[in-house]
Amino acid sequence: MTALLYPPLEIPETLAAGPGPGNTDARVLAAFARAGVADHMQADVLRGMVECKHMLRQIWGTANTYTFAVAGTGWSALDTMFSAVMPGDTVVAFANGTFSGIDALALRIKAATPQEHAANPMDPDAASVTVVNVPHGQSVKGDQIEAALAAHKPKWAFMAHWETGSGRMNDLKGFSDACVKHGVMGLIDAVSSLGVEDFSIDDYPGIAGWASCPQKGLCCLPLTYAPVSFSDAYIESLKASGAYSFVHNPIFEARHWAIVDGQDVEKGSYHRTHSGYAVAAFHESLRLTLQETLAVRAAKYRRFEAMLRDAVTAMGCEVTSDMTSLVVLNLPASLAGREMDLVQACRADGFGIWPTLSAPVQVRIGILNQLSEAAVHDIVSRFAAALRKMGATLDQSAIDSALSLEAA
Repeated sequence: MTALLYPPLEIPETLAAGPGPGNTDARVLAAFARAGVADHMQADVLRGMVECKHMLRQIWGTANTYTFAVAGTGWSALDTMFSAVMPGDTVVAFANGTFSGIDALALRIKAATPQEHAANPMDPDAASVTVVNVPHGQSVKGDQIEAALAAHKPKWAFMAHWETGSGRMNDLKGFSDACVKHGVMGLIDAVSSLGVEDFSIDDYPGIAGWASCPQKGLCCLPLTYAPVSFSDAYIESLKASGAYSFVHNPIFEARHWAIVDGQDVEKGSYHRTHSGYAVAAFHESLRLTLQETLAVRAAKYRRFEAMLRDAVTAMGCEVTSDMTSLVVLNLPASLAGREMDLVQACRADGFGIWPTLSAPVQVRIGILNQLSEAAVHDIVSRFAAALRKMGATLDQSAIDSALSLEAA
């Protein structure tokens, strides 16, 4: 058989203007490219991992010793966090969009008994898991959390901090307070908030586990390292129950990051094959975050999200989100129902916006690592041009006025 040889793959430059991943900073790409071919136990790789865990503790504002990162995307971090949930464990999960809904499915899979898995292997109906579904486009609020935890008294509770599927921020303090009040260990999906919002996880004592990702707020290469952080209570629970996982067992993972028996040690031991390239890129993305500071970065996100929000509103769109890195909108009435056509046309022009992945279909425009007036003007200009191509009539003076007002 003659081998079919494909030409070299060339992926063009695009503007990633969706919910994530964002365009990676040039410094991070350079760190990735200049790393030597180092084995995963080479001294500089291990040193870089130790420095990464200390930088993560600063960025996340925590004294949790078990703060490190998991090779992979945010799903790897979430799977690691969920590994402590055992069959039959009682769980309350709050879902208000695509990704918290998938998280809730992951928890049902973890908590389901063998009999429940056998009855429905792909979508087990775990009797010990209560999923509180909040309608798309609405936030999870403190009174909903308090009522559910008071009623069910679970071992674990779960919520996404920011739900990227609908662009909504959920009540982190209300969640933590309810967990403390009812003796529940909280688990948080912080995939979209880390590196965007200025918050310290030690301010939320009811939350025992945190999971994030590298490709959104930290704007690192997507397949590098996904941050996690666990309280002592979480680790003690894990020690008592064990976990049906080797690779994603937090205690095993932590050993490679030089965390053993709750203490920082001199160097890590083998757990899996880590990449020197990925360690270098992740290290640089953390350095960038600390150099800029979360306070400065968070302020930029608030400013430029407001600029983008006002500009698309001037185009006749209705914004339904409240995240600062993402605008979720309904198109003008004349283009309603054509969301997917618009998204595909924009992608074909190198402008990567996204639809929502669940009903109702909306458009998502993000500003990850696009924190300048010039970048937002570029996004607005491209989006306006795409709407006009589809037949929309826009008032350019109103758009310019919205941009000028926010810029001032």
